[in-house]
Amino acid sequence: MTVVQAAYIDRPGPATAIRYGPLPAPRPGPTDVLVDVAATTVNHVDTFVRSGAFRTPLPLPFVVGRDLIGTVADAGEGVTGFRAGDRVWCNSMGHGGRQGAAATRVVVPADRLYPLPPGTPDEAVTVLHPAATAYLALVQHGRLQPGETVVIGGGGGNVGAALITVAAAWGARVVTTAAPRDAAFCRAAGAEQVIDYSAPDLGDRLAAACPEGIHLFLDTSGTNHLDLMVGLLTLRGRIVLIAGARSRPTLPAGDLYTMDRSIVGFVISHATTAELAQAAGAMNRMLATGRFALRELVHLPLSAMAEAHRLVEAGEMRARRVLVVPD
Repeated sequence: MTVVQAAYIDRPGPATAIRYGPLPAPRPGPTDVLVDVAATTVNHVDTFVRSGAFRTPLPLPFVVGRDLIGTVADAGEGVTGFRAGDRVWCNSMGHGGRQGAAATRVVVPADRLYPLPPGTPDEAVTVLHPAATAYLALVQHGRLQPGETVVIGGGGGNVGAALITVAAAWGARVVTTAAPRDAAFCRAAGAEQVIDYSAPDLGDRLAAACPEGIHLFLDTSGTNHLDLMVGLLTLRGRIVLIAGARSRPTLPAGDLYTMDRSIVGFVISHATTAELAQAAGAMNRMLATGRFALRELVHLPLSAMAEAHRLVEAGEMRARRVLVVPD
C-alpha cells in the first residue's frame, strides 16, 4: 500500500493530540488534483478545527491544516487548466469534510486550487489565509470603494496587516490602531495613520483622523467596541465583524438605523468556491507584484506540527508566522 506522511488527529483534542506518521495515500477523483506539498502553515482557525471549537465534519483520521503551496503530481480526467509540474496553492482544505494540507501529498478539488504566480516563494503560504480573509471581508462583505476611509483595529497582527495591504491596494485611505512597536510595520503595509490602541482618548483620536467619518471598520482583536465605533461611521458606513465569537458588545441601535449604517458578520470558512476564486485572482495579482510583506518566520518540519499548533495557541507567534515543510 502506498502511503504519505501526515500530521493528523484521531479525534478532536489539544495540540498534543496531533500525531505524525504514515497514512494511506489519497487518490484523486475525476475533478480533483493530486498535489505534492512544498509548504503549509498554521492559522488560528486550524487550532479551532483541531480542538473541536469550530464544528465541521472531520473524516477520521483527520489531516490538519488549511493552506498549502505545492506542485501538481496528477489531475483527474475531468480537470482542465492544471498539469503535472504546475506550481499551485490552496487555502481551503481541512474543513467541511475535506482532509487537510499537512501531508506530503494532498488531493485538492480543482475548483479550490489556483496557479501560483512565477517566482512566488514557498514562504508566501503564510499570507494565503490572512490575505483571502482580508479581501473577502473588505470587498465582498464590506463593499469597499476606492477613496473611502477604512479603520482597522489591530493592524499589527497577521490579518490586520493583510487588511491594511488589501485596503490600500484597493485605493482606500487606511487608518489603523496598533501598539507603538508595530507602527512602522503598519505604515510600510500601507496605513496612512497609526493610532495607539491603548490611548485613553482613542475615540477622539479616531474622530480627528477621520474628520468626514469612517466608511468601513474592521476589528481583528474581537473587542467589537460598537458603542464607540457605530457613532464614528459615515452615513451608510459599515462594520464587518471578523473576530470575537464570545464578545457581547452594546449596540447603539438608534445611531445604527437613523444613519443607514450596517453591521455584518463574516467568517471565511463559509465562503463559496466562487468567492474564494475571486479572492484568489486578486491575491495572485498582489503576489505577483510583491505587495504582501512576509513576517518573521519560524521554520518547523511537518513532524513538529503539534509544536506549531502549541506556539499559535500560546500566543507565542505575535508578528511571526510558522512555515511548515515536509521532513
